[in-house]
Formats: sequence, C-alpha cells, structure tokens
Amino acid sequence: MMDTDTVIINLAVFGGTQSGKSSAGNILLGSSDFYSNFAPGSVTKDCSLGRSCHLHGFMRRGGQEISLQIQVLDTPGYPHSKLSTGCVKQEVKKALVHHFGQKGLHLALLVQRADVPFFGQEASNSVQLIQELLGDSWKNYTAVLFTHAEKIDEAGLSEEEYLREASDTLLTLLNSVQHRYVFLYEKGSLCNGQRIKILERVMEFIKENHFQVLSFT
Repeated sequence: MMDTDTVIINLAVFGGTQSGKSSAGNILLGSSDFYSNFAPGSVTKDCSLGRSCHLHGFMRRGGQEISLQIQVLDTPGYPHSKLSTGCVKQEVKKALVHHFGQKGLHLALLVQRADVPFFGQEASNSVQLIQELLGDSWKNYTAVLFTHAEKIDEAGLSEEEYLREASDTLLTLLNSVQHRYVFLYEKGSLCNGQRIKILERVMEFIKENHFQVLSFT
C-alpha cells in the first residue's frame, strides 16, 4: 500500500514454539510491541499487530524521499503447546483477514532457529500452515528468517558454509521460495544497523514481487 510519501509494508511471522517470532517482530518494528520471553512452552496465544514508526529517508521514488512504515502480525507457535492446531489456524486466518484484508500481505516470514536442524514433521508443520493460509501462491510471498544466527559465528561457520551443510528439507524449502532468506543475529539493541540491513533485504524481496500483495477477501 503506497501513497505519495509513505510506503507501508505488511509482514506476518510464522514458526514453531520458541523459534523467536516475537523477538524477530520486535526487531523489525524497532520496538517492544510483542511479549518475548524464554519459556518451556508456547508464549504467544493470540495474533497481534505491531506498527513501526516512520523510517524517513529509507528509500526514494522519482527523486522524492519516501518514508517506510512496517506492520508486523505476530502469530502463535505452530504446533502450539496449549492450543489445538485447528484453533491456531482459525486464529491466524481471522487475523490475516482482519488486519490485511484488502490491503494485502507483502511477505510471510517463516522463522527458523539457525541452531535447530530443519527436517521431519516439526519442520513441515509451519510450512504446511503457510501453504494452507496463503494458498497456491505461498511460494511467491514467503521468505525464511533465521534467528539465533550468532550460533553460526560461534561455530566458526560462514552463512554460505552453514547452508551447504543444511538438510535436504531446508534446501528444498529455500529452492521453493526462490532463495529468499535472511539471517538475524540477536546482538545489540533493537535500533541498530542490523535492523536496517534486514529491512533492506526484505524490501528487495518485495520489489522482486513488484510490490504485489496477497489479499484475503
């Protein structure tokens, strides 16, 4: 959704319990809108929408400085430790329609911990949820966001080496979403250069889609 001087980007974060969805959402927003804490079970039970402040000078169009505003929909973990799969699906579906309806979703971010192997049934659960919610075109509107990427540094690996050693399941997913992925290193404050780098990467994905949105009406 765009007007003469502002670009509004709609994002939704999906992933398993304790994958770092809420924390990633806060970094994208540059705030602490979403409750994020370590727990032995699922923390987020309801969908909630957060809005960032306007980022001035983030981009230019026709020689004019354009402001950027990010809207992030945080979703419950899937599978959830307390809610049924049906309940989570219904909650997220309603939230997508309510918040993004005709405005549309620019990108779904599948949040995956870089320090947790991606394979098996648990890996397929989040992907299946996105497929069911977004429909046949899900591949065009999905990117993978790796959290806890500092573990890669601690292991002495580069991002490229990490991906070369990844499971076939993860590599297949990355191929499906046209290698749209970004690494999140959870170090420093929320308002640092890393946030800008992640948003720049996200904007690249959205520009590749020509700012098209996936509507829910």
